[in-house]
Amino acid sequence: MTETAARSSPEDLIAEYDAERPARHLPGTLSLAVTGVALCLSLYVLWQTFFPGSVLPYRMAFLAAVLPLVFVCYRPRRGGGDRPGAADWALAALSLAVCLYPLTVFDDFIRRAFDPTALDVAAGAVLSLLVLEACRRTVGWILPAVCLAFLAYAYYGGYLPFDWLLGHRGYDVDRILASFVMGTDGVYGVPLDVAATYIILFTIYGAVLDHSGAGRFFVEVSLAAFRRSRAAPGRTVALAGFLLGTVSGSGVATTVSVGSVAWPILRRAGYPREQGGGVLAAAGIGAILSPPTLGAAAFIIAEYMQVGYLTVLVYATVPTLLYYLGVFLAIEMDARRYGVRAAGPQGPSAGTGPGGSGELGADGADGVTAAGGVADVGGVGGGYGTAGPPRLWPLLRRFGYHFSSLFVIVVLMALGQSPFRAVVYATLLAFALSFLDREHRLTPRRAARALAAGTLGVLPVAVTCAAAGMIVAVVTLTGLGLKASSLIVGVSGGVLAVTALMCALAVLLLGLAVPVTASFVIAAVIIGPALKDLGVSDAETYMFIFYYAVLSEVSPPTALSAFAASAITGGDAYRTMLATWKYTLPAFLVPFAFVLTPGGSALLAQAPAGEIALAAAVSALAVAALAVTTGGWLAGPVPAPVRALCGAAAVALLFLSPVPVLTGAGVLIVALALHLVMRKREVRP
Repeated sequence: MTETAARSSPEDLIAEYDAERPARHLPGTLSLAVTGVALCLSLYVLWQTFFPGSVLPYRMAFLAAVLPLVFVCYRPRRGGGDRPGAADWALAALSLAVCLYPLTVFDDFIRRAFDPTALDVAAGAVLSLLVLEACRRTVGWILPAVCLAFLAYAYYGGYLPFDWLLGHRGYDVDRILASFVMGTDGVYGVPLDVAATYIILFTIYGAVLDHSGAGRFFVEVSLAAFRRSRAAPGRTVALAGFLLGTVSGSGVATTVSVGSVAWPILRRAGYPREQGGGVLAAAGIGAILSPPTLGAAAFIIAEYMQVGYLTVLVYATVPTLLYYLGVFLAIEMDARRYGVRAAGPQGPSAGTGPGGSGELGADGADGVTAAGGVADVGGVGGGYGTAGPPRLWPLLRRFGYHFSSLFVIVVLMALGQSPFRAVVYATLLAFALSFLDREHRLTPRRAARALAAGTLGVLPVAVTCAAAGMIVAVVTLTGLGLKASSLIVGVSGGVLAVTALMCALAVLLLGLAVPVTASFVIAAVIIGPALKDLGVSDAETYMFIFYYAVLSEVSPPTALSAFAASAITGGDAYRTMLATWKYTLPAFLVPFAFVLTPGGSALLAQAPAGEIALAAAVSALAVAALAVTTGGWLAGPVPAPVRALCGAAAVALLFLSPVPVLTGAGVLIVALALHLVMRKREVRP
């Protein structure tokens, strides 16, 4: 087997991805014990959904379970052993003790928030350090460093001249630590609450869905949907990314999951390595931006705005449609530009269903690592021989029930159920429907593993949220949010367009250093007020920040999703990143329409139906013009002057007010006419 072929093996690619992660692969008995603890936490979370207790004690108990699991499941450094050492066990025990301490004296502990005892301060200091260490193990050292910088600002900011914008009256260590652990603005604040309610429930749902075979089905239905089209390989990747995002909830994980199956197909179809990687990364990012299970930050939007999660899904609907319109148009243009041909999976002949046996295969069903993993799509796409992928309708008739739980979530929330209960009912439905497939039925053992996998998969997000809460505490304590807002507005001269551009760049830079969830939380409390001060609504502000926090995954110099895609295709990392930009450009520009234009609120469905439809139609035309600008292809190659005119038309159209829209439409007509004239001259003998 050649090196390229070896890299194309789904099992090899997923194993390589997991090997790069800091999670341990725990040995048998210890793995069983960790699974048991994670299962108990899952059941406790489910119990809390229907029989809720006090909020703050629940958050404390949740963190008391999460931190020890992190120290057992994650290595202190890359390349460490899979068996926890004495230091890991000591940290796990210490974290359990300091998290349970407030619960033993809860009422007195809360009353002492402004006058903590020495023991309170010591416990707070230890807990803060443990959260930072857990965060370092799971997502790297940058977020803990950012937290320490904010801690230093809280302490030393009092030494700045008081008339300086960022100066404050100063706080001692006791007061700072009390704000971290003795209230609802710090470690136990809204971000951790979101992780302990919304995020873990959706992660459990995704794990149950994955273990029931849905991951494989989603890829196969994507293959079947576009089996005859020239652009079928690229379309398949985009649709599979959208569907698999429900299971993985991660841009990078979705990129790897889809890429392990789809890159061999893209390669046989004739995609260059970098362009194929761009499609894969764009599909991964789309998974975070798309309803019904948006990225974790979307749950925080719902909490900050005090609106239902369904409302946030409605906000995201039109932008998601525009995003995928741009991706699909770029795919169509590339299919013609690079001479792409239809290509299906190759492999030994096998029946008509996923997994090569007419049924969804079960080999990978339990293949989640000790701390979560990518969606189980191993074995998909290789099993159809010369017959090609299965036909769509037979596949839907046999396995289409996997979609039902997704519909249940949306329908129940529309009927007034809380997101918590809606996702629990959807999880129960996915569990029940798994028995329709003999190979993937969730027996007690496999159901336990699925629940445990859901909990273990949320560990990095949970500690990230806890660390982000420390930053929120400093911002609240020092008033930094209002000061930063005044600074941004002052530098921008109060011009909304300049302010929005500065905010976008700040969020992108922040996202290069910390995970999406943390970058959103930090930006929402520090940068968000600047937009609000200039009259931008909460919904527009938070969705603007959310989009740019997500897009940091395809922005240099880190561009995690693009780099993951380049590792799969073997292409140049930065060329892959540039190709990804071509597919994701609408997602970079459409958010400016949220905040800069009178019709921007219509894109978030905050207007009458007629205005929403008109804004969506005009924006779709702008996205099409952007696709021509970046793709450089219509009936044939598009010359540079025409591309420039299309780009100008797209920008004008996105202003969504009468004069710019008419101007943009006129420029676009001129561009198309010029293209037709130049094409006729080229083909004239």
